[in-house]
Amino acid sequence: MKRRTFFNRIGSILAVLGLTEAEWLTLGNRYYYALAQPSPRKLALLIGINQYPKIPPLSGCLTDVELQRELLIHRFGFQRSDILTLTEEQASREFIEAAFLDHLGKEAQADDVVVFHFSGYGSRVKLETSSETMENALVSANETQILENEKIVNYLLEESLLLLLRSLPTSRVTAVLDTSYSVPSSVIGLKNRALQESPEAKLVAEEIDFLKQLKTQKPLSNPVVLTATSSPKQSAREGIFSGFSAGLFTYALTQYLWEATPATKIQVALSHVENSLYKLGSKQQPNILTTQKNQNVEKLDVTSILPDSNIGAEGVVRAVEEDGKTVQLWLAGLPPQVLLYYGVNSRLTLPTTEQLVLRSRSGLTAKAQLLKIEGAIPPQVGQFVEEAARVLPKNINLVIGLDTRLERIERVDATSGFAATAHVSTVVAGEQPADYIFGKLQQTPSRYGLFTLDGELIPNTAGEVGEAVKVAVLRLAPKLSTLLAAKLWRLTENQGSSRLAIQATLEIISDKSPQAVTQRQTLRTQHSTLNTQQSTLPTPLVPIGSRMQYRLQNQSDRPVYLILLGLKNNQTATVFYAWEIPQEPNTTENKLLFREIVIPPGETVTLPENNTGSEWVIAAPAFFLEQQLIFSTAPFSATLAVLNTAKYPTPDQHPITPLSKSLDVVQALLQDLHNASFIKTEMNGTATDSYILDVNNWASLSFNFQVV
Repeated sequence: MKRRTFFNRIGSILAVLGLTEAEWLTLGNRYYYALAQPSPRKLALLIGINQYPKIPPLSGCLTDVELQRELLIHRFGFQRSDILTLTEEQASREFIEAAFLDHLGKEAQADDVVVFHFSGYGSRVKLETSSETMENALVSANETQILENEKIVNYLLEESLLLLLRSLPTSRVTAVLDTSYSVPSSVIGLKNRALQESPEAKLVAEEIDFLKQLKTQKPLSNPVVLTATSSPKQSAREGIFSGFSAGLFTYALTQYLWEATPATKIQVALSHVENSLYKLGSKQQPNILTTQKNQNVEKLDVTSILPDSNIGAEGVVRAVEEDGKTVQLWLAGLPPQVLLYYGVNSRLTLPTTEQLVLRSRSGLTAKAQLLKIEGAIPPQVGQFVEEAARVLPKNINLVIGLDTRLERIERVDATSGFAATAHVSTVVAGEQPADYIFGKLQQTPSRYGLFTLDGELIPNTAGEVGEAVKVAVLRLAPKLSTLLAAKLWRLTENQGSSRLAIQATLEIISDKSPQAVTQRQTLRTQHSTLNTQQSTLPTPLVPIGSRMQYRLQNQSDRPVYLILLGLKNNQTATVFYAWEIPQEPNTTENKLLFREIVIPPGETVTLPENNTGSEWVIAAPAFFLEQQLIFSTAPFSATLAVLNTAKYPTPDQHPITPLSKSLDVVQALLQDLHNASFIKTEMNGTATDSYILDVNNWASLSFNFQVV
């Protein structure tokens, strides 16, 4: 396309948006050259805004754009020239709409794939045509202006965006909106992407005119629109990670798409994403936004965003050093909670079966060295890398963020108190990665408590009025040990990379037949197949009084051992009980002991086992439960030894019960997984203060559900 032809073609669009050619040219030649390419089959428009002129900045929106761009290029086969990004001051309302109309609207053809992404603030605004109704809107880079003492907001209406998406002549349209529209009541925790707008603000007239024009067009498509939240009460949150910030929804979504070939139903994919969001400290629930009144959400699938390859990965080779022995990796496929602790000497495998040894990491980028140089096939840019061995340090702490609203003397006392607590360290909330937040309740007079990263008070952590800071820290010490145990068992999660073929289904037992609630499986094993009838609810809801069980299939050729751990309401650790009562001679007391749970190769068992007479019944009151099913090819000898040092109730009671010595149990569990790793004998360079976990010998699957 010639330059003159390009501007003739876009002239009518600029006129509608009120732009001059000079203003358009500020986008730079990069945009012109992207549009001048031959008609593409895969198009993307990615928007990210951190810096706004008059409102507090965000931190993770540019990372979101990078996460999406790398995913689309390496996992979905997009050409770099077909991905247009508008960031910071480029992302004005006028430029976003013009770019959409020309880069997507005039380039897309039938059956082409189109992806739109927005990361930035959202807000609510009144329209001149309806003074009572507030409408959702995306906050653009040139968000406000003052005109004759009136505040004019230059936002892109969500309705305008949906109409733009529906105007595209292809059925394969996907949009991702990592934003929200209502400011949360809690001021503690992760930064949110919602801007509180004054009721007096008026939307710029050009946007209203643009909306009217869009309404006259005939819809051509039924796009899939994925949103970061499912209700106005939830906020899209940003997280602080190891060397970078990112939107929690974008990070969790792109990580899942790296790791897995998506299930047919979008809701199943969102179930995995929500599970990841919970581990990142947020209960926000991603959603599918219907763009038409008669749109059937149950029938939506992800054919519009299926990757080119059905092989998942933990990352990709981004660059190869001149000697061909060192490569730069992009590790966006690792579970986010694992990335921070992913240790030097971890191993990854190339498609050529050659192994890479991790030497350093900064954020999502790492450097690795080819293990076997002689006769090795040189790595190539764009090759996927899969996890082979995970190295984790043994000296991991629970990190508590101190709320910035605390007075200086309160922060000093809290820092001192937590420093005296084993395995706990502190940071300033919002400046470095943290697991939980220590702060004040908003009521007056206030009390100290422990909060999740999205500002939710953890049950039974608030102290009395007038409590000293150090007393509060001492009171929380047992709970901190439990939360650290949960943090450690989350680091074992490897649904994407495990080579141990396992499938687990959570079921409600009924008189007719068990009802599947949700299902997990290892994704890189040959014989696993997802049950297409599984629940599509993002967070499974389980009624009080339900009888529950896990159905566990060992599809491997080796026996596997199992342990089930859980965390209830971010407060109480739980464990599944499988008992034996040894008959000791010459004694009247039989001590109850844990026994190994083993699943023979190719067989299926239920947990609780049907022949034990023990039932798992969900008791009141309502709660939120996270559970981790951990499998190994070797017995959990050290773990059982620790479990059997505590006193527990009789086996006819509830089979899933509070766990004693939770931190000791999980440390023993990690040691058992380390002992099961055959590869550790080959990794002499790894420090003795690390765990080495071999993907061939362990699998760890995560489940969440809400009891109602």
